[in-house]
Amino acid sequence: MCPDLPRSRLTPGQSRPAITHCGCQGLVLAAGGAVAATAVAAAADAAGVSLEIAGERIPLLGFTQLAFVFSVVGVALAAAFRRWSGRPARVFVRTAVALVAVSFLPDLLTPDAGAATRVTLIATHIAVAAIVIPGLRSRLR
Repeated sequence: MCPDLPRSRLTPGQSRPAITHCGCQGLVLAAGGAVAATAVAAAADAAGVSLEIAGERIPLLGFTQLAFVFSVVGVALAAAFRRWSGRPARVFVRTAVALVAVSFLPDLLTPDAGAATRVTLIATHIAVAAIVIPGLRSRLR
């Protein structure tokens, strides 16, 4: 498990330790988000929802990989906000929620996906966000 770093009061001009605090715990959250996305996709697949877009099936590991990669991007954003923002938790949550909303657009605008497929894709985004955003937010306070 990741070591819990002490939180100290900052004086003007000091910066927060970014990577050391958010990095390890953030990777654990990213892995959890990736597992959640894969579980949602697997459950939908088992329920008979097509995971095909334009005739090509999305592999379950594709959900895992993309969820993990974009969660790591979120961890990097959290680390940057922790270092350079006066209110890192607030800025991170607003940015992350906006990015999750934007991530729905390809799912909604793809003409070759059925309604159930679109709902499944959006649900995977929400599953990842439900794990990663609150987890990182708590580490930014």
